[in-house]
Amino acid sequence: MTKFPTDLQKRLVSLTRDLILIPSDESRPDDIERCFSFIINHLESLDSVVIKKHCHRGVTSFVVLPKNMDHPKVLLCGHLDVITHPDSHSYRSHIADGKIIGPGSGDMKGPLAILLEIFMNLHTKHDNLHLGLAITSDEERGGDSGMRFLFNEIGLRCEVALVPDGGSLNEITIEEKGILHLAIKCNGHSAHAARPWLGINPLERLVDAVYRLREDFETLSKDKDHWHPTCTFTTIKTPNQTVNCIPSEAEGTVDVRFPAPYTTEQILDKICNLLGNEIDTHTIMSAEPTQFTPDPLYLSVSEEITGKPTIQKKEDGGSDARFIGQHNIPVIVSRPIVGELHSLDEWIDINSMETFYLIYELYLKRKLL
Repeated sequence: MTKFPTDLQKRLVSLTRDLILIPSDESRPDDIERCFSFIINHLESLDSVVIKKHCHRGVTSFVVLPKNMDHPKVLLCGHLDVITHPDSHSYRSHIADGKIIGPGSGDMKGPLAILLEIFMNLHTKHDNLHLGLAITSDEERGGDSGMRFLFNEIGLRCEVALVPDGGSLNEITIEEKGILHLAIKCNGHSAHAARPWLGINPLERLVDAVYRLREDFETLSKDKDHWHPTCTFTTIKTPNQTVNCIPSEAEGTVDVRFPAPYTTEQILDKICNLLGNEIDTHTIMSAEPTQFTPDPLYLSVSEEITGKPTIQKKEDGGSDARFIGQHNIPVIVSRPIVGELHSLDEWIDINSMETFYLIYELYLKRKLL
């Protein structure tokens, strides 16, 4: 028997696909502002809330709070930025096999649509609801001017935060690895490639150094779940455009993830020692490992709606949740079923979007009403 989509599914699918159409990545600041305008236009019909827009170091974010309320009991948190795909025409979506397929659908235009829909619906039906909303636009590049700025400098607070940017429908993230993004560079001496003894090849030195990193980090492997430090070489470039010329310099980037009890200082010292004096390092972004304490009420509601037990899991990736957890605020990190994240074929399961909405709705009603 064919199962027809519910009205809720139709609204969530429509809003998600509209959001995907806006290529809101860091290389397109005008489109990020256009996405903010789209969302704000969606929320402005609510008379009971105040929208406050912030800009820090060129990064926009906004907070929506009930009137005369600075610290809501529950804060819904999301980001509208997605990773960059060079072709703007890639930001399209289609529906197949019960999924919305398109870049940014799972991370996190689909979850963002759920946040907007439930925020609108609950505030429309209930007065003086202790429910806030925070949307940022720099999560994919570290969140320093977004969620960190809102909590550390603006002083945003709540009793519990919901961040649908990790985990899954019945999987609650309770721990995230730390992050260290490094730029590495090596200088050399240019020469004709037919006479390599006359030059110093920085590209070869950089590759050799990265190989040392790889060998060392492989010794830290502990188990099949990969809950150990990892080091991934992600980009490499030189100014050289000629095949028969040794470049004068080479640079690349490294993405390191590590669990507690490792610290960024320990990992950085380790990497610098392995790279040696020939390689210069610059920290692009860093974050310590984070642990979260989910609300037991959310766990019980999730099990009630899905009929399945919840699993508390560790997450290899990071999220803006770390900036909230630092203030001893319980953070719930879970989301609908998603896949192929950060690819053109990224997807989000439509049925799970409705289930996730129902989990949020029941939790918020029991928490706030």
